[in-house]
Amino acid sequence: MTVQMPSTSEPIAKGANLIADGNGAIFSCWAPGAKKVWISGSFNGWSQTDQSLLNRVGADWVGLVAQARQNDTYKFYVEGEGTSGYKRDPHARELSHQPAYPLSDCILRHPGSYPWHDVGYRPPKFNDLVLYQLHVGVFYGPDRPRRPGKFLDVLKKLDYLVALGINALQLMPVVEYANIRSLGYEGADIFSPEMDYCVADDQELSGYLDLVNSLLARKQQSPLTLADLKPQTHQLKALVDVCHVYGIAVLFDLVYNHAGGQIAGQWESIYFFDRAAGTDPNRSLYFTDRTHAGGPVWAIWKQEVRDFLIDNARAFVAEYRADGFRYDQVSVITAENRNDGWRFCQDLTDAVRGSNPAVIQIAEFWDVEPAIVRFRRHGGAGFDACWVDDLRRSIRAAITSAATGESAYVQMDAIAASLWPGHFLESWRAVQYVESHDEVYKNRNLRIAALGDPGSARSWWSMSRARVATGLVLMAPGIPMLFMGQEFLEDKRWTDNPGGEPGLLLWWEGLDSGIDREMTYHLQFVQAACRIRREQPALRGERLNVVHVHNANRVLAFHRWIDGEGADVMIITSLNDKTYYDYEIGFPSAGRWREILNSEYHNINNSGQIEAVWQPLHGMPAKARLIVPANSLMVFTR
Repeated sequence: MTVQMPSTSEPIAKGANLIADGNGAIFSCWAPGAKKVWISGSFNGWSQTDQSLLNRVGADWVGLVAQARQNDTYKFYVEGEGTSGYKRDPHARELSHQPAYPLSDCILRHPGSYPWHDVGYRPPKFNDLVLYQLHVGVFYGPDRPRRPGKFLDVLKKLDYLVALGINALQLMPVVEYANIRSLGYEGADIFSPEMDYCVADDQELSGYLDLVNSLLARKQQSPLTLADLKPQTHQLKALVDVCHVYGIAVLFDLVYNHAGGQIAGQWESIYFFDRAAGTDPNRSLYFTDRTHAGGPVWAIWKQEVRDFLIDNARAFVAEYRADGFRYDQVSVITAENRNDGWRFCQDLTDAVRGSNPAVIQIAEFWDVEPAIVRFRRHGGAGFDACWVDDLRRSIRAAITSAATGESAYVQMDAIAASLWPGHFLESWRAVQYVESHDEVYKNRNLRIAALGDPGSARSWWSMSRARVATGLVLMAPGIPMLFMGQEFLEDKRWTDNPGGEPGLLLWWEGLDSGIDREMTYHLQFVQAACRIRREQPALRGERLNVVHVHNANRVLAFHRWIDGEGADVMIITSLNDKTYYDYEIGFPSAGRWREILNSEYHNINNSGQIEAVWQPLHGMPAKARLIVPANSLMVFTR
């Protein structure tokens, strides 16, 4: 076997890329400080000889290996000023299962070898999205305290997610990290799916194959084979593919502000890729000497590192058909790279938009900065949307106050002021939520189900307030997001390590068995609220008018509509401990209004409708007299 110089005038992509006809692969890596770089693998007996030596082209090392084939394993062998040894390919699409992760091999995979079924799928418009954030490792699956959940385990709850009414999954980071358990925000090999989320055993995988094929058969789609599902990359692609077939988009969480802290001590990792002399952090090829959240910060001031991260995002678009991204802590990227961070964000968002403009790009940026969603030509970073916290904070504060008793002062006006995300011209640019992985990771009382009544998460007080909180997020302007378990009244904090912190897994058993009927009732309310958001275009539109807010009464009413069409919707909510009878509220027009949602319908309601009359009130031309149940959220439409 002899490494050849590729005969192409096209730029050579980094990593290992199989030639289209399957006869060989081109290998390339960036190692400016290396003396020599060999390509070693199952195709050449893992040799480091003159025949396996790559060619130096500037700061890169490249070569064509005609004998390389799909499924072959490989690594680079780097001789540097400091040390010599094997290095995993930073662009590796997949790593082999090994007893010790740092010693894993890279696997040659053709990105187009998975047989997709989602031809014709179109993701929801940005303003139509209803997000559901989940952590693959703990969301669902057998024996979760001892065995991380798998990508394909998520599909066991696909019918549940469809019935819930969400239309997009937002997966917490799924790239390879050093530990078996992790939040995911410590990626080590960011082009490779997390090995522990994949199934290696053929017998076990056969059961998942039956699940996938049964889901595909329902939609008249052709079945997969075991060979189709065996690669780890294909298992993640199958999750995306089947979700698409069922009308659910998939968003990925990308972490470009730092990497996992453990990679600095792994000699086969990306950290000292060209094996520079010494252990000075400044000599790391890809990282600075600074850290964030325990991991090294990417050296974004280097063009090659910027290109590496942008290639990563584009790979998720091209190879996994990602429908969107949530970029973790963009504010850290710009703070740690004051001269280059903003330009990197612009280049990143431009590149992804060039790959597929239908991919939504959502930034996490604290404190919220309006320029984060402006176009590049206007000086912005180019993201489509951003997490915001005004509504979250105001809802949580109001519920916390309401939980202290009937005489407490509750700032409903703060909720009213934060319904519209004041940072942006268009409301759909804001992701609105009351629970995320951050809020409920360490503190039980930050679960909405527990916040409403710290003494009992299953009291009527707690459950009714939880319905108000979730209902407000789904009825407010912006892109709503639910966190796993919020929809069925999960009251425990969550953990990514259920073996070390027992008793904190999502309690599916309580829901599925019917042991806890309140979970079912809450789920039914959230399903109804999601359905109404889908059915009422005004709730996905850009018009909002706060009609009435009264702190002493703890009542808030707001109006949503579509210009030129009407499609009026009135939302009325209360955090009062008592029910109001004959409460008067201004309405957009007289006539009959249907009560299409009432969070307290089983306790007290308006018999499905109210009658408004032409008499001005609260700045509106008409008014209605209605029952406002204690701790309730109601929706009325014509």
